[in-house]
Amino acid sequence: MARHTFSCIDAHTCGNPVRLVSGGGPLLEGATMMEKRAHFLREFDWVRTGLMFEPRGHDAMSGSILYPPTRPDCDIAILFIETSGCLPMCGHGTIGTVTVALEHGLVRPREQGVLRLDVPAGVVEARYETEGDKVTSVRIRNIASYLHGTGYHVEVPGLGPLTFDIAYGGNFYAIIEPQTGYTDLDDLSVMDIQRFSPVIRRLVNEAYDDIVHPENSDIRGLSHVMWTGRPRGQGASARNAVFYGDRGVDRSPCGTGTSARMAQLTARGELKPGDDFVHESIIGSLFHGRVEAEAALGDRTGIIPSVAGSAWVTGINTVFLYDEEPYTKGFLLP
Repeated sequence: MARHTFSCIDAHTCGNPVRLVSGGGPLLEGATMMEKRAHFLREFDWVRTGLMFEPRGHDAMSGSILYPPTRPDCDIAILFIETSGCLPMCGHGTIGTVTVALEHGLVRPREQGVLRLDVPAGVVEARYETEGDKVTSVRIRNIASYLHGTGYHVEVPGLGPLTFDIAYGGNFYAIIEPQTGYTDLDDLSVMDIQRFSPVIRRLVNEAYDDIVHPENSDIRGLSHVMWTGRPRGQGASARNAVFYGDRGVDRSPCGTGTSARMAQLTARGELKPGDDFVHESIIGSLFHGRVEAEAALGDRTGIIPSVAGSAWVTGINTVFLYDEEPYTKGFLLP
């Protein structure tokens, strides 16, 4: 019987899972992490679906695989594996991966307190704090983020017309703010978010072909939908629920989503470099964001955002995938 063995360390960042594959990941070809990502998607996507989908994962599963960096200025490279695919960047996944890697000795930083990360979207700097053997906080200085466009419009069956902005923070987000027919995140149940969001994403990608990163045409198309609302928690600036994949709703405040949201608010003058932005998730967990600096992306103006949060290791396991098993590539319920 052909059996593929993967050593995994499971964790969560502010409530959203991170499964770090510490052994068994495939060797990948490519001069950059974007090229390695493409090789993985061509030949090894069964690893992602097997480890992320049921019966070994679930609708909201997230993970990562560590690789040697492709750049001399980075300590480690990260490939993100999610139910939604191999994302160019994942904020909660980075915070969780850094926490797991440091606590379990999987990486040795060249500079104490700092890890430079080679990810498909670019270079991300992670600054971390520790108490004894525990990594208590990780702040990622994310890739340049920007407001891609305003006034996008779709007619959603069962909900009506929606107008929203699209912003990029490592992935493209439709940011839905209160309007006629949607007054707050409290209007929707989780099932409503799971029902409406994939329809919105499909309609947007069918109607608009301009959602392309200005410096990297491999990053294109709307992948995430962010529903925004009034904060509940003390000290929070805003609340959100992010939909991704087929049915996933982010339990964390979403790192790349927080970056996209800060880029949107900065573009319309509500934030400026140096300002803090505390984002609350659907379960009440918090990311502490900050607009670090202005940035240029081709002919676009954006920001360098940072996002801080904490992660916890929940277990260590060995996962087997069998060639003969009917569900080795996983499944998601329709």
